[in-house]
Amino acid sequence: MAAAPPKFMGLRGRPLSMIVSTVATTGFLLFGYDQGVMSGIISAPQFADVFEETRDNSTMQGFVTAIYEIGCLIGAMFILWVGDLLGRRKAMILGGVIMIIGTLIQITAYPNHAPLAQFIIGRVITGVGNGVNTSTIPTYQAECSKTSNRGLLICIEGGVIAFGTLIAYWIDYGASYGNPDLVWRFPIAFQIFFGFIVCIFMIFLPESPRWLLTHERYEDAEVVISALRGYELDSEGTRTERDIILDSIRASGFSGQKATPMKALYTGGKTQHFRRMLLGSSSQLMQQVGGCNAVIYYFPILFETSITPGDHHMAMLMGGVNMIIYSIFATTSWFIIERVGRRKLFLYGSIGQCLSMVLTFACLIPGTQEAAKGAAVGLFTYIASFGATWLPLPWLYPAEINPIKTRAKANATSTCTNWLFNFLIVMVTPIMITNIGWGTYLFFACVNATFIPIIYFFYPETAKRSLEEIDIIFAKGFVENKSYVRAAQELPLLTPEQVEEEALKYGLIETAARGAMRAHGPSDVAHEKAYSVRSEEKSEEASASQEEVENQEKKAAGRD
Repeated sequence: MAAAPPKFMGLRGRPLSMIVSTVATTGFLLFGYDQGVMSGIISAPQFADVFEETRDNSTMQGFVTAIYEIGCLIGAMFILWVGDLLGRRKAMILGGVIMIIGTLIQITAYPNHAPLAQFIIGRVITGVGNGVNTSTIPTYQAECSKTSNRGLLICIEGGVIAFGTLIAYWIDYGASYGNPDLVWRFPIAFQIFFGFIVCIFMIFLPESPRWLLTHERYEDAEVVISALRGYELDSEGTRTERDIILDSIRASGFSGQKATPMKALYTGGKTQHFRRMLLGSSSQLMQQVGGCNAVIYYFPILFETSITPGDHHMAMLMGGVNMIIYSIFATTSWFIIERVGRRKLFLYGSIGQCLSMVLTFACLIPGTQEAAKGAAVGLFTYIASFGATWLPLPWLYPAEINPIKTRAKANATSTCTNWLFNFLIVMVTPIMITNIGWGTYLFFACVNATFIPIIYFFYPETAKRSLEEIDIIFAKGFVENKSYVRAAQELPLLTPEQVEEEALKYGLIETAARGAMRAHGPSDVAHEKAYSVRSEEKSEEASASQEEVENQEKKAAGRD
């Protein structure tokens, strides 16, 4: 009798997958909130009353805001080193707990007790938690999702960053009318709510099936696959998905190693680990140096200095409107990501951001308040272009372009890149605006223009591909000595059986993992290695028998 599909939190199949996606999305909502919360606080007089060093000091304001990114970088580096051992679930719980602790440290800073030092320490600790989460959540979501909706779900995660920032902007605006403590303590404290959701739910949700298989926990992996897909525990669908993942692990060349060595990130050949890591990391780098945080973090300051001089509340109000536009356009990628594809969205976004920055700097050149209104339009169109394209894509692309064995480390590397250049841009933007004014936006326009040829020539399309199909694209490009962009265009969409055939064809694996398909139930799964070995032994035995027959035939022919 077939075993019923297992459950987590009393759920299985689509409802369970929805809960997994909701919790993952909440982690990125927290990321977006924390990214935007300082924008309406950092220049507030009530904040400067407690942290005097920040009053009318653009360098110190930039430092207090940007030091958070250093914490995020530390968190991402932590996952780079121990993420494979820790697992996705434990990493997300740890990240949420660390963020809550950092938030408590920030909101308990008071005058005459070294408040700025305490606040900076809290910002760094909160950043560490966020770095852990942003390095882990896209990987967890990608590894738990079906091919058909992986891009959508991770794009929703990325798009929700905008909604988190929107919530932060409007809470900042509302709190600005309250008493001095409410102005900055409540907006910062509110993020604890999101942190609790991530920590509590992840205690009861499943681990990534791909991580489990990498650690040779075959029975647990079958249970998770069955629960996420709604399959019966000993069904053909469960075993097929498990075997495809096992083939991918074997193709990586590091089968049997629970933690991927760092040197694996720098290998080429058929798996192209190094190239794939560079593709993912470069998308995060380009997201940051394109100027997004120059707009997100400092929009109210830009408005207050260039467009509505001296009117702090109007600047904050316009910042809130900008975030509404940001959030609306962030949802557009949800509906077009699989239809349009990753490459085209990257290209469209780069063109839109470049033209928006051109409009912004051109309207700031005259130096009049009337012309500066055109710059506001440029900032609005920039955030619309960014929200629809470059906001979610750099979180999706590294999570799917990297193979299973290096995915955690490569994704952490791309996140490290994000936070390193995030820190750089957030730190230098107020200084650039003070010293070169409209030249800041000219710089970002030129940078965005350079993205277009890079994406066109080097970024292969991954839409509608399974994670294992993407391995085939790079093997095909390497073996046939052709552009990986062209290899992706030429390779048709594959079924699971065809993926295995192509993996054998291009030498990613020597033998298929189909021996495991003969297993019946989870009790046999733990012997997957034995199945593979036995299938190879049988192959060798068959070859030996064939040779023996041929030798006997030759001897008989000689006697004749």
